[in-house]
Amino acid sequence: MKTTQALGAAMVAVALLTTGCASNYPTATNYSTAADASTYGTIENIQVVRVDPATSGAGAVAGGLVGALVGNQIGSGSGRTAATAAGAIGGAVVGNQIESNRNAPHDMYQISVRLDNGDYRTVNQDSAYDLRVGSRVRMVDGRVYRY
Repeated sequence: MKTTQALGAAMVAVALLTTGCASNYPTATNYSTAADASTYGTIENIQVVRVDPATSGAGAVAGGLVGALVGNQIGSGSGRTAATAAGAIGGAVVGNQIESNRNAPHDMYQISVRLDNGDYRTVNQDSAYDLRVGSRVRMVDGRVYRY
């Protein structure tokens, strides 16, 4: 019985101490000003850059697995093992080549923006639409839009 009373008293004491730390004073903050300044700006420079993405190796792995499965269906005994190995190697080479073709080098627009809060951001995007140097823009999810 005494431990229950002591535990109850400790819980009440902790509750009183933690509520005493709480603040009920309203705070006036204007979040829209900070958000607007960090998302709106003026384009200072637009350049066309060549992007050459690297392969991740996923194509080689997937091709190797498919090649090994196909090679495993051929022959029996040590011939099956050789066919599986050859299929895995051939599939990896073909898978890597397919991934390289999908990730071919392409042109991107590198857009440099001076934000209203003084920061400077550079964004790469696939098209510039009607964006020009000096245009007022808004940055949303890593893209630049004219407004």
